[in-house]
Amino acid sequence: MALTLAHLSDVHLGPLPESAAWKDFALKRVIGTLSWKLKRHKLHDPAVAEAIVKDIKAAAPDHVAFTGDLLNVSAHAEFLRAADWMENFGDSQWISFVPGNHDAYVLVKWEQGLGHLATYMTGDMAVPSTQLTSIFPYVRLRRNLAMIGLNSAAPQSLTRASGSVGPEQLQALSKLLPDLKAKGYYRAVMLHHPPIPGLAPPRKALSDAADLHDVLRDGGAELVLHGHNHHPIVTVLEGREGKIPIVGVPSASMNGDSHYEPAAWNLYEITRNQGKWATQVSVRSWDPQLHRIIDKNQFMLPS
Repeated sequence: MALTLAHLSDVHLGPLPESAAWKDFALKRVIGTLSWKLKRHKLHDPAVAEAIVKDIKAAAPDHVAFTGDLLNVSAHAEFLRAADWMENFGDSQWISFVPGNHDAYVLVKWEQGLGHLATYMTGDMAVPSTQLTSIFPYVRLRRNLAMIGLNSAAPQSLTRASGSVGPEQLQALSKLLPDLKAKGYYRAVMLHHPPIPGLAPPRKALSDAADLHDVLRDGGAELVLHGHNHHPIVTVLEGREGKIPIVGVPSASMNGDSHYEPAAWNLYEITRNQGKWATQVSVRSWDPQLHRIIDKNQFMLPS
C-alpha cells in the first residue's frame, strides 16, 4: 500500500502586522518590513497560499512536510498568527515543520517565537545522541516513513539569509540515518536551506553544506526536502549505497508575477517492491491565468 507525503515551503504569510517594524525593535526587522512593503507583498499572495492548503487537504496525504519560512520578519505578532494559521491547516501530528531563515529573522525567545509551533516539531522517538541541546533533529515515524527534521535557521547579519545545521545535529544525523535504514524505514530528511554546496548563492547558502553533504552521502536517505530558493529543483546526490534525490519546491504563496515560478506543492507517492523503494512525484501548481491549482508534472525519482 502506497504512502503519500505532501511537501510545501515558503508561505511568507501576509500581510505583515501593523506593529511588525517598530514593536520589539530590531534594525533587520525594519529593513525586512520595508522590503515587504516595497516589493514582496506584490509577490506573496495569502489567497494563493490558501488555495495550496485547500488542494493539499483535498488530496488527503498521509503526512505533510513544511520546510519553513511561514513568517517574514519574526515579529512577535507574526508567531501568534502563524500558530492560528497552522492550526487551521491541520493537526500537528499530520504536519511536520522545520524553521526557515525568516522564522528566525532576528533573535526571539523560544516561548515568544517558535515555541508557538513546537507541537509541529516534536519527535516521537529518541535521537541517538547525548549531546543535543535543542529539539533538533527530531524524528517522526509514520508507518514505514521516518521524517527527520533539521533546523538550519539562525539569525543572520543584515545582508545575509544563510544558515547552518551545526555539529550537534550533524553528529546525531550521522547516527540516525544508518539506524533507521537498518529498521526498514524510508528516510525523508527535511530542512529549509538547500543541503549541499552549489544550490544557493553564498549569501543565502548553508555554511556547513559540505559537512551535511558528507553525512548524507555516507548515511544515505531516500529523500531530502528543502525550500528557500523559491524555485523547483531536483538534484541527485551519489551516496555510498545509492542515489539520494534532493527536492526543492517554489514558494507556496508566489502569484506568478515575477521571475519566480508560481506557487506549487509536491505529492510523493512512496511504494516498496521486492525490498526497493520507489517514489513518484506529482507537482500541483498555481495557474495565474486560471486562478486555480492544476496538475503540472509527474515523474519518478531516481533511487
